Amino acid sequence: MSAPLRLAIVGCGEIARWMALFCRLNRRIDLVACCDSQRPVAEAFAARFRLPRAYDNYGALLEAEHLDAVYLAVPHDLHFEMVVAAIEAGIHALVEKPVTRTLTEGREIVRRAQAANVRVGVNYQYRYDTGCYALAQAARQGELGELYYGRCNVPWHRKAAYFESGSWRGELARSGGGTLLTQGSHALDVLLWALDSPPRAATGMTARPRFPQVEVETVALGTVELESGALIQVSSSMVARPEQAVTLELYGERGTALYSNRPWPHVRFRGLHVRRMRPPGWGVHALQRSLEAFRAWAMEGQPYLTPADEALPVLAAVEALYRSSQSGEKEIIKLNTGV
Repeated sequence: MSAPLRLAIVGCGEIARWMALFCRLNRRIDLVACCDSQRPVAEAFAARFRLPRAYDNYGALLEAEHLDAVYLAVPHDLHFEMVVAAIEAGIHALVEKPVTRTLTEGREIVRRAQAANVRVGVNYQYRYDTGCYALAQAARQGELGELYYGRCNVPWHRKAAYFESGSWRGELARSGGGTLLTQGSHALDVLLWALDSPPRAATGMTARPRFPQVEVETVALGTVELESGALIQVSSSMVARPEQAVTLELYGERGTALYSNRPWPHVRFRGLHVRRMRPPGWGVHALQRSLEAFRAWAMEGQPYLTPADEALPVLAAVEALYRSSQSGEKEIIKLNTGV
């Protein structure tokens, strides 16, 4: 067995608290420090999870600690510079989605990481969800036959406190987008992975009901065309009341796969019998499995399902949907330009 992963958490918000808990449940991870721009927040986080050191300066953290990796749960506009700093320090990074605000920045992250032989992963943890993984593997291994189209729906609900507790979420320049980028991209990523074909064009529409004071969309609808000829229909919302299940549908020549995350993550297959495959990685929750799989990738070289380059197709599709919502036209996706 390899040595434990020496990890620091950067950004001490809600998702970081879950990751810290999962770190504590994993003996192969040594959570050695945390960092937040607000010193009292960092110190409270360190006290809660019994961490030896807390920082309010990211550069000081990278310099002082002998780290194998950092987990970045920070505002989207900080992703690029913080990932680059980790790469330059020779430290692996697991970053919350999206990898960066823009496809151009994402390509640069991939280029730098490959050149430095540093591993950068993106926490699209739905790939480690039991139902999503079974759906995707059935599709990728040909169980559904030729794949025709998919649909995904993320009907979530957010209160005003969501934007008040993190004002950057409502600022377009800092966040890069709203519900489609922040929530809907999880489901869209799974379908792009399942259909295993690059996106080539997109048509989208967005709206801002309920939170007119914010700059980002709270409803997004769109269609993504793939090189294979298959289509994906995506819808994402922050204003559904009450919040409802995330659902994915995938329609193929031999049958249909239907996913829901309620009352627990599961997939049903209609028209055929499929042997369900379980996701790799240790743990009972998708976040837990994603974290352990990242550790195994960083320390042992085992495959990780969402390295940074795997996060570029969904970012390219989201960008095209946003462009289409502004232009009113179908937008072409040029995924590999400059990579």
